[in-house]
Amino acid sequence: MTTNIIAFAIVLGVLIFIHELGHFLMARFFGVGVEKFSLGFGPKILSKTVGRTDYCLSAIPLGGYVKMVGEEPDAEIDPSDIPISFTHQHVAKRICIVAAGPSFNMILAILIFFCFFQYYGDVELKPVIGMVEEGKPAQLAGLAVNDIIVRINGTSVKTWEQMTELITSNEGGHLSIDVERKGETQVIELQPELTVDKNMFGEEIKRYVIGIRPSGDYLVNELNPLEALVSSVQKTYEITSLTFIVIAKMIKGTVSVKELGGPIMIYQMAGQQAKAGIANLIYFIALISINLAILNFLPIPVLDGGHIMFFSIEAIKGSPVSMKTREIAQQAGLFVLLLLMIFVFYNDITRVLSN
Repeated sequence: MTTNIIAFAIVLGVLIFIHELGHFLMARFFGVGVEKFSLGFGPKILSKTVGRTDYCLSAIPLGGYVKMVGEEPDAEIDPSDIPISFTHQHVAKRICIVAAGPSFNMILAILIFFCFFQYYGDVELKPVIGMVEEGKPAQLAGLAVNDIIVRINGTSVKTWEQMTELITSNEGGHLSIDVERKGETQVIELQPELTVDKNMFGEEIKRYVIGIRPSGDYLVNELNPLEALVSSVQKTYEITSLTFIVIAKMIKGTVSVKELGGPIMIYQMAGQQAKAGIANLIYFIALISINLAILNFLPIPVLDGGHIMFFSIEAIKGSPVSMKTREIAQQAGLFVLLLLMIFVFYNDITRVLSN
């Protein structure tokens, strides 16, 4: 229980701080005054004022906020504060300030992945056979446990992923497989078979297989800083793309919305990752940080993406969106968010009770 609470506090604290820090630093970069930088909502627990900014830790740890001078378009502003007012900044600057929060969450993920790639290198499965399925093409052709696949149809194989890609891309065609067995190389000829399997989303897919599984042996490729940076950006992009695919499949009904989770699910998973080791917890923070960034970029009023949408419309039409329109949109957006929160809490509670 204690581990879960501490891990949950660390995950939320880091994500919220980085997100709000993005807004804060970009606001200060453009000379916008910041009245309050708060981690959490509600009553203050700790507070310290530096300059005109009140830095505080608040009681409800499910978010945070940066309150800027002149943030509300209809707010009364002292004439001397107009140069540092958020509303009086060019629309491009306002978009940058709002986008900085979720962007910093993305940057956090990239930095975490960068550290992992620098410290651990790029870890990949070796093309070593750990199990041969009975009655499948591999067994019938004579492949055996501990065989190392070195070439397929003349193409060199270094990793298990490369091997599966070659088998799949061959689309059921004949395979000539060079394997290393006890220091000697042998050539195995076989024909893959078409099978119906399920992908990570539970969808049925057809693919060609030969009936082998990896041994779990892996190789580590050490990366220089530039390679690690490229790999970390690619990793962040892959996870982001996968998240959007999941969202699209939920909208289509292919993936159950019951998979959605909220604070309780994060609490449980944070505790599990913390027990598995600090590296697992840090990696988990990167994953949640990407999801938080994506959520905030969605064009829903009251979220950062909603503000960006309003400012983009302003940039196109040359004048701000009317206050009445914004108020109606924000009320609708708040309603949607409340429904989403209720739904994910329901999912979390149902998941807890069923375990």
